[in-house]
Amino acid sequence: MPPSDGAQHTRPDWVPDDAGTDFATRLVQGVPPGGVTAQSSQSPRSRRRILTTDDYAEGVLARDPTVLGRAISLIESNAPAHQEQAQQLLARLLPHTGRAHRLGITGIPGAGKSTFIESFGCHLVDQGLRVAVLAIDPSSSVHGGSILADKLRMEKLCRRTDAFIRPSPSGGSLGGVARKTREAILVCEAAGFDVVIVETVGVGQNEVAVRSMVDFFLVLMIAGAGDEMQGIKKGVIELADAIVINKADGDNRPRAIAAQAEMRRVLHYLHRTAEGWETPALLASALTGEGVPEVWGMTGDFFKTVRASGALDARRRAQAVEWMHALIAERLRARFYASTAVSSRLAAMEHAVADGRITVMAAALDLLGDSTVAG
Repeated sequence: MPPSDGAQHTRPDWVPDDAGTDFATRLVQGVPPGGVTAQSSQSPRSRRRILTTDDYAEGVLARDPTVLGRAISLIESNAPAHQEQAQQLLARLLPHTGRAHRLGITGIPGAGKSTFIESFGCHLVDQGLRVAVLAIDPSSSVHGGSILADKLRMEKLCRRTDAFIRPSPSGGSLGGVARKTREAILVCEAAGFDVVIVETVGVGQNEVAVRSMVDFFLVLMIAGAGDEMQGIKKGVIELADAIVINKADGDNRPRAIAAQAEMRRVLHYLHRTAEGWETPALLASALTGEGVPEVWGMTGDFFKTVRASGALDARRRAQAVEWMHALIAERLRARFYASTAVSSRLAAMEHAVADGRITVMAAALDLLGDSTVAG
């Protein structure tokens, strides 16, 4: 099809002579060597309208997925102006939060987290529920970038109108989650989602930060990875509200059953994560969907138990306090390195530590202004 702006297209010499007008490939003139002129820069495509705090709040509460995505981007921004507006937005949305089931799902790489979440999420949508998935991708320690490919891996769930998938970079945050995951959960709750799922990076034993921001913590495992034998040594297992042995299908099912039995023996020696709740080990296959309804049924049993005992409310109250302390530590760290008194001496102190002319502790105390530092 010729372009509407009348630009000249060149037909490549490798296009078959009998291709007719239906052949889709054309060569289009690119940007001239001199760059884009002032006139050509006036594109008919206008920039996105800047949203006010009222626009964000109204769009989120109206369940507009575009505004929801932009609201999470606003919250994740490090720009001071954006951070201020984000706090104003959260204050507006806070009365509309707290009604969703907050689920955290973790597991080692290769456990099939994305595939399981897609199968699990599709099942929930089929039950008439609205599902939000906050998928955390690892950031490169070299250039800081992330692939953010979870939307590609959850192709079926992406097409569901009652599902929302938001990939975010971990940004170097420890514990397998992003720095603003807690705020993103609140925004999704305000948008009326019944279930908010946080999929962690999947880095191993240190992946416990998500436990401090969700109601239900599920650890996904697979047979033959050594997890069933090492489970009692992993701190993440001790915090799990449920264990699911994934990929329990085909020839792998007997091994999955054996792993389930071993994990049940391990869990018998661990303390309970909530009063009246004994951590179960279930089988599931994200590929076939077998066991997925049982996982959701088990999740429902958990919420009934913790609501009846008051454990759910106690857990959320403790998480709010922990969140406050985390924000205090983050802000103090930022203020410390932004201080002129620190920045003017930091490089020299780093060299002194590297050369062995001063101990690490003495340097740290000196920069902190601690009067107890030895001369």
